[in-house]
Amino acid sequence: MSGLPLLRAVWRSAVIGVGASKPNGLTSCNGLRHTLLRPGLPYRAIHITPNFSNVKSPAEPVEEELSPFTKLIEAMGFTGPLKYSKWKIKIAGLRMYTCCVERIDYDDLFERCNLSDTLNSWFLVAQLHVWMALVRMKQEGREGKYMCKYIVHSMWEDLEQRGKVMGIESVVLKEDMRVMTETFYAAIFGYDEGILSDDRVLAASLWRHFFNRQCDDPEQLELMVGYVRKQIQYLDLLNGEDLLLTGEVKWRPLLEDNPQSMVKTITPAYNDEGL
Repeated sequence: MSGLPLLRAVWRSAVIGVGASKPNGLTSCNGLRHTLLRPGLPYRAIHITPNFSNVKSPAEPVEEELSPFTKLIEAMGFTGPLKYSKWKIKIAGLRMYTCCVERIDYDDLFERCNLSDTLNSWFLVAQLHVWMALVRMKQEGREGKYMCKYIVHSMWEDLEQRGKVMGIESVVLKEDMRVMTETFYAAIFGYDEGILSDDRVLAASLWRHFFNRQCDDPEQLELMVGYVRKQIQYLDLLNGEDLLLTGEVKWRPLLEDNPQSMVKTITPAYNDEGL
């Protein structure tokens, strides 16, 4: 499929199909003041690697049989007994969140995706990787879901601290956090739909949430669709028990000579304390 039809399809599904909702984010967008399809602009053909675009949907976690006591306390809003200690899972969740924000080459992503070096751009990159971590951990049953809650909790605490360090006034920071919360959950819904659909739907979701509707380059969309598919496939190869006990994730680079090297995963080491 050529770049022009793909971009038209993205525009139809992202704008016409969704409606006139305004994009979320710290900085307001000017909307579509000019068409994305500029006459005379050359587009090259887009080819997504089949190995990534045909990634199977994330496996559904096997529902474990819960005791009446566990069902009762979880119905009351508490977390019942888990396979591993909650402390270990919290430490692993914090480490996984740290991997989502500190093991990313922001400079490369900002440059290749034409993103400005701002807190909002940092958040857009961070929330994409947090979402991919959540997709993987939700496959690990109740322990994985508990870890997901702590990953998200760590993200909001970190974001608030970063805002304070940057000197953002408390009133402004509170409003920014509210907007970012709306942005995050809207992105989660869109990315979930994209990863379970074809590349066109995923590209539309990335255009809306990652690029904040400010991308008119099909090559950037192609790059990020392949990047997300590759990371999801890589995370699916990692052992669930190791992730629950260590939280260690080494993300694949944006561009690499041999993407299939991901099949050679290294088992992380951990001790009884989960450290």
